[in-house]
Amino acid sequence: MEIKVIGEGCEKCDKLYENTCLAVKELGLEASIDKVEDLMDIVRLGVMTTPSVMMDGKIIISGRVPKVKEIIKLLNP
Repeated sequence: MEIKVIGEGCEKCDKLYENTCLAVKELGLEASIDKVEDLMDIVRLGVMTTPSVMMDGKIIISGRVPKVKEIIKLLNP
């Protein structure tokens, strides 16, 4: 599983990255978690609203910072 946390490095983006890492750890998933902060990379991914989370090429969270429990529900296979 490939997860990208997308945002330009603001406080909300950092919190979303932290919550996503906690959710992956709690689920015991094998996943690579990348933080995408470069504006050109964000545009290339087609993301219009940050912070966002992309899982295997699909946006699952956009424009908000959900709690760890909600992220777990979104990531749980």
